[in-house]
Amino acid sequence: MRRGFAHFSSTGPYSLKNSDQQLAMSQINVTASDQSDNSALEAGVHANRLSNLVNSQPAILDRETGLELFKDMTLGRRFEDKCAEMYYRGKMFGFVHLYNGQEAVSSGVIGAMKKKHDWFCSTYRDHVHALSAGVPAREVMSELFGKETGCSKGRGGSMHLFSKEHHLLGGYAFIGEGIPVALGAAFTSRYKRDALKEKNSDSVTAAFFGDGTCNNGQFYECLNMAQLWKLPIIFVVENNKWAIGMAHDRATSDPEIWRKADSFGMKGEEINGMDVLAVRGATQRALERARAGEGPTLLECLTYRFRGHSLADPDELRTEEEKEFWLQKDPLKKLEKDLLERGMANSEELRSIEKEVDKEVIDSVDFALSASDPDSGDLTKYIWAEENI
Repeated sequence: MRRGFAHFSSTGPYSLKNSDQQLAMSQINVTASDQSDNSALEAGVHANRLSNLVNSQPAILDRETGLELFKDMTLGRRFEDKCAEMYYRGKMFGFVHLYNGQEAVSSGVIGAMKKKHDWFCSTYRDHVHALSAGVPAREVMSELFGKETGCSKGRGGSMHLFSKEHHLLGGYAFIGEGIPVALGAAFTSRYKRDALKEKNSDSVTAAFFGDGTCNNGQFYECLNMAQLWKLPIIFVVENNKWAIGMAHDRATSDPEIWRKADSFGMKGEEINGMDVLAVRGATQRALERARAGEGPTLLECLTYRFRGHSLADPDELRTEEEKEFWLQKDPLKKLEKDLLERGMANSEELRSIEKEVDKEVIDSVDFALSASDPDSGDLTKYIWAEENI
């Protein structure tokens, strides 16, 4: 949080003329934004950063794009809500980490990229990334139920979604695991273009990870290599403040992650991760640099998860003031408001999209429940290299 200092004229360096000046002097470390936004102050440093954020140029919105983004974000929200229902009904097992509240990041980044051309690398909170990348809801839900029809053939479960067809390089249970994999994909793109002279090799990789990962060595090593070799990669930090139960500002010496890009001579941007157009605009700029051979970008998206760390988390560490502040920033409601105010859609159209999405989600559950479990005879399949796979 940036703090300013008040300066006063008086007959002496410390003399005060009246009680008003004494009151002002007692508040010298309070910024104008602190005074005007008590809700952000009560909600903590992370919320205060968002309130003081000066947005860079958002993406230009047209009707078709707006409706696509709304549908994608709605699918992510409704899919995760259904996962919670299935989990609490005892139909889904294991660790399940939901994405509610962060949809603007997935839709904003992946929606600006070329599906089945660019590459995506996720985390253990990977369901919505997979959906945004184009993996069918049936395949994602089947994987969560451990079925053979899942995108990872029922072997991966919630934290290990993978789809070669949709260029999803996987979800990863341990933080930081996916960043070197994403770096390898970016290196492949650059190598094909420069060494193998494949002029059409201009794919860009997006590596998603959270604020807790940014204290790990892989993060810094990969930033260094990406900038050294000008690799076409976008490092997307989904800073939702909490690394399980550790608040971000208590775990790092400099909470502003985007500034770490400067150490490597890399472009970094701080973004409102609750605004899909802000995320999309920053992604478009990063893609333009990457495809032009200008190297990587570090995007820090200030966002928030509306549920606990996982469905096993009672979510007792976060204050009600903090939760309420971020609920008021709901990215879906923000996009709907933008669409309605710009006359690009009406409420009936948006409710129709929601009903269409609900049918898709229910269908994915029905499909998953009726699908076959993996054959026990195939226990070692997909572990070692086999012919014709």
